[in-house]
Amino acid sequence: MYLINSWPWLALLYIFYLVVALYVCAQMVYHKHDPIKTLSWTVVLLFLPFAGLVAYLYFGQYYRKNKIYSRKGLLDERIKKVISAQQIAQFEALQGSLPKEIAKQIGLIRLNLNNNKSILTTHNIITPYFTGKDALTSMLDCVRGARHHIHIQFYIIENDAIGSLWRDALIKKAEEGVKIRLIYDDVGSWRLPRHYIDKLTAAGIEVEPFASVRYPWFTSKINYRNHRKILVVDGIVGFMGGVNIADRYYSGGESWGWHDTHIKIEGEAVPDLQSSFLLDWYFIKGKTISERKQYYPTLPLPLEICFTQIITSGPDSDFANIMQSYFLAILQAKKHLYIITPYFTPNETILNAIKVASLSGVDVRIMLPEKSDSAIVHLSSRSYFTELMEAQVKIFLFQKGFNHSKVISVDSNFCIIGSANMDNRSFEHNFEISALVYNKDITQQVEGQFNTDLLRCRQLHLKKWERRSRKEKIAEAFARLFSPLL
Repeated sequence: MYLINSWPWLALLYIFYLVVALYVCAQMVYHKHDPIKTLSWTVVLLFLPFAGLVAYLYFGQYYRKNKIYSRKGLLDERIKKVISAQQIAQFEALQGSLPKEIAKQIGLIRLNLNNNKSILTTHNIITPYFTGKDALTSMLDCVRGARHHIHIQFYIIENDAIGSLWRDALIKKAEEGVKIRLIYDDVGSWRLPRHYIDKLTAAGIEVEPFASVRYPWFTSKINYRNHRKILVVDGIVGFMGGVNIADRYYSGGESWGWHDTHIKIEGEAVPDLQSSFLLDWYFIKGKTISERKQYYPTLPLPLEICFTQIITSGPDSDFANIMQSYFLAILQAKKHLYIITPYFTPNETILNAIKVASLSGVDVRIMLPEKSDSAIVHLSSRSYFTELMEAQVKIFLFQKGFNHSKVISVDSNFCIIGSANMDNRSFEHNFEISALVYNKDITQQVEGQFNTDLLRCRQLHLKKWERRSRKEKIAEAFARLFSPLL
C-alpha cells in the first residue's frame, strides 16, 4: 500500500527533475558551450536521473568565461602584457631578418604572445630528463644547494620513501634559514597525511593546498585542479614537466614503473616559472608577496642561445592556450610529428589536426601506454585508434611500464614539454604549464629518446586491430561518449 501511495510523489519528483535537467541543458545552449560537451551532458542528465545532475554540478560547469579565478590587474600580468606587445612589434619590424631558429615558428610564437602573453626568451640552458629518477635526483640536489628560497608546486606528493626524502631535505633547508613555499593539489595529493604537512609547517615552511576540497558535496571547484609541476630555487634555476614526488616516478622499472619527461631550465625563462608559481600563490592566499624583487634576481645570462616560451593554461585564462599551441604545432609539421601522452581523449579540433597532418604526408607517430591507471580513459583512447590508422597515423603502445610523458616534437626543429595531457581535462579544466623549446639540439635529444622508446612498444596495424572482440569495441564506444567529460 505504501509503494502504491508513493508513486504519485515519485512521478512528481521525476517531473521536477526533468524540468531542472532541461533548464540546465537550455543554459548550456544559451551560453554557447561546446556542442559536443553539451550533447554529452544532455545524455548524462536525461539518462542518469539525479546522479547526472550531481555529476554536472561537480564536473560540468564551465568557468573560463565566469572567471572563478582571475589574474587581471596583477603586476606580473601587466609586465608580461607590455613585453609581449613590444616583442610582437619587434617581430613585425624584423620581418625577413629573424634568426632561423624562430623564423619558421613565428606564427606559433606570435600565437602565444597574443593569447597567453608568453614572452619569448633567448638565453637559456635546457637539460631534459627522461626518467623520474634523474629528474628527482637533480631537483633534490638543487634543493640542497638553495641559499635564499625554494618554491615547490606539485600535483602529487606522497608520504612514501621519496616523499619522506624530500620532506627531510626541505626541513633541513628551512632550519638553515631558506624561505620555502610549497603548493600541493588538494585532490591529487589527497592521500598526503596531516602529520606530513605538520612537520613541514613546524619547521617554518609555508604549505598550502590548491583549491581545498574539505566538503566536496558543497564545492563546485573540485573539477578544477592544479596539475602543474614546478620547482624554482633561488630564482636562478627551475624545473617543470610531468614528474611528481612519489616512489613510482623514481623507481620506474621495466614492469609497471612510471616513465616520464622533465626539464631543467637555467636562464631567461626561469622568471616565467617563478611568475606562474607566484600567481598560483596569490590565488591561494589572496594577496601578493612583498619584496618581490628578491625573487627575480638579476644574474649573468648563459651564452647559449635556446629560444623558449613558457605557456600556462587554465580556468584563469581567456583562451585554451595550450590546446591552441598543440593545434598550431601539429599543423606546422612538414616532415614528422611525434606525440607522447598517457591520456588521449582529444577534442575534434586536435583530432582533425592530427589526421590532416598525416593525410598531407607528415609521418605522424603517437605513443600511448599499453596499460593505464584509468580504465575509462584507456577505453576511450582506444576508440580513436581505427580512424587515426585509417588516416595513416602510426600508433605505438608502450609496454615496459607506464609512459607518463607529455611531449610533442616537430621536424627536429622544436618541441613542447610540460604537464598537459592530450585530453579535455588538460585543455579546459586543469591549471597546466608547458615549455615550447625552439632548439634543434634539444628537440633531437627528445626525438632520440622517442626512437629509443619505440623499441619498448608494439605498433598497431589496422587489419589486426579490427579483429578485436565485439565486447571490446562496445566498451570503447560507450567510453567515448564520456570523452568530452573526462
